[in-house]
Amino acid sequence: MSSDVVRVVYRKYDGTAHRDYPARRLAEDDLGVWLGVTAGTESVYHGRPSVEQIPFVLLVPHSAWWTGMFNPPPRTSEVYCDIASPARWEGDTVHLIDLDLDVVRRRATGAVELRDEDEFAEHRVRFGYPEDVIVQAEAAAEWLYDALGDGTEPFASAYRKWLALVV
Repeated sequence: MSSDVVRVVYRKYDGTAHRDYPARRLAEDDLGVWLGVTAGTESVYHGRPSVEQIPFVLLVPHSAWWTGMFNPPPRTSEVYCDIASPARWEGDTVHLIDLDLDVVRRRATGAVELRDEDEFAEHRVRFGYPEDVIVQAEAAAEWLYDALGDGTEPFASAYRKWLALVV
């Protein structure tokens, strides 16, 4: 039986630490595993100790090349998706490789942005991303860009019931 606490570990493609934090398992459904992180949660960000100031919910899809972070106000991003390798679970730890690209929907305007294309271009050369990784990452970013803007679930409202559990 799995624990209600999950360790979320993001690394960069070269293995360096990116993010690492505990989260509470809220549910699992056809979309993936929903994890909640409350304000005050101790974390590691870019290898440095940090404390989460604003709660959020993370959706870890079963086999997609992204994760979705759903945020309450005052965070300016309502939805923040990291392009990442499909999740690899080891017990109650989920491992993800952050592939730089992010797709974000702004709270105030609903505008959808593709971010960090320059970092992706730099790292694909420096870290030697294989062609299939590049193709999957770009396809995931394109799909998310459309999905965050057109009302596709879980990005329209399905996440709100989980977010309500951590705010």
